[in-house]
Amino acid sequence: MISNNRLRFATFTASIMLASTVLAGNSDRAGQAGGTQLLINPFVRSSGWGSANSASVMGLEAQYLNVAGVAHTEKTEILAARTNWLVGTGISINSFGFSQKLGNASALAFGVMAMDFGNINVTTVEQPEGNIGTFKPQFLNMNLSYAKEFSNSIFGGINVKVISENIANLRASGVCFDGGIQYVTSFGKDKELKRKNVHFGISLKNVGPQVKYQGDGLTTKASLTSTGAPQTLEFRSQAYDLPSLVNIGASYDYFLSKENNNQRITAALNFTSNSFTQDQFNIGFEYGFKEMFMLRAGMVYEKGIFNADERLTALTGPTAGFSADIPLKKDSKRKFGVEYAYRTTNPFAGVHSIGLRLKL
Repeated sequence: MISNNRLRFATFTASIMLASTVLAGNSDRAGQAGGTQLLINPFVRSSGWGSANSASVMGLEAQYLNVAGVAHTEKTEILAARTNWLVGTGISINSFGFSQKLGNASALAFGVMAMDFGNINVTTVEQPEGNIGTFKPQFLNMNLSYAKEFSNSIFGGINVKVISENIANLRASGVCFDGGIQYVTSFGKDKELKRKNVHFGISLKNVGPQVKYQGDGLTTKASLTSTGAPQTLEFRSQAYDLPSLVNIGASYDYFLSKENNNQRITAALNFTSNSFTQDQFNIGFEYGFKEMFMLRAGMVYEKGIFNADERLTALTGPTAGFSADIPLKKDSKRKFGVEYAYRTTNPFAGVHSIGLRLKL
């Protein structure tokens, strides 16, 4: 007989694998989706190793890559981060959130990501040079997640995401969903030491109905040629799809000592099947010393990434980062963390992310 937990795991995996066949990458559809800010990772640590750790990501940061990892929240986690996106454009990303353990097996998380484009000059047909004021676009993503530990090895979660895009006279809003699972087990000598060193994960992201712009910005005043009477004309906005995708990942923890977990090297792989752009392959490595000091490096590959004439993204692949978690008291699980990540770009001067983390 198959246990209920294993049956749930098999059913959920089969459903997401079926969805992945529908969401196969198609470069011919690139640029046809809206809400592409949903594809930006606002978190620092996973950005440092190229978002390759969808199988092993834990805590609040799992909200972006694989929501199942939220279930690994130990008690309370608070995170704030700021990203200078494509340095030179004046765009910045602010993110904030917290996750909270509920009982022994589940966790709840809330996160916000806001993009700041600065002030943009207002221009019209009559005054194309501007000098008549400025406007400020506002892009906001809000996430509410629930994740649960179904067994010692199986974790699952779901995320509800509300997106909002607006300027003074035009707005669009919508809702989409993420789902994910992680499977954690032991392999080799670590199995004897009861250390779980093998991770598998799969997640389905940004699945939801089409979104459409509305507002006074789609209207204009005109005069009928026959009578000269003023009329207000409204243009129709075409609805757009959201950039759905599937992540499939695996990672392996190698401990340099049999006696303790003081030094760890983790290798991670991830495949992203995008429905509206190129598929991606992510590889990353993390070195951890006493789970206090960590170094990361990664590479995000997609077709044409090494050829400037064929590349469809400003992100050129390599990533790197580091973090430090300092116990608030000696031998305490309460920690204060500082983290940094860098992503290379061409053009622009890269992407810089810095964050603060508090574990209580």
